[in-house]
Amino acid sequence: MPDVVGHNHQAAQNEMQAAGLFMLHEVDATGQGRMLLWDRNWVVVRQRPAPGTRVPETATITLYSKKIGE
Repeated sequence: MPDVVGHNHQAAQNEMQAAGLFMLHEVDATGQGRMLLWDRNWVVVRQRPAPGTRVPETATITLYSKKIGE
């Protein structure tokens, strides 16, 4: 599992896909339930499973992000 915390959300998705992980779920980390329409305007603040964890390619990866500057 790549460590994408602190990365731009779009770049994080690209890194996950490059690692063969395509089951990606995104969450507004502020709890406001907003949709991430412009992925490049968001930064990953947490991920599940944790970085370095071995996961099968079928695992769902959750990226918790907030807008840059929040």
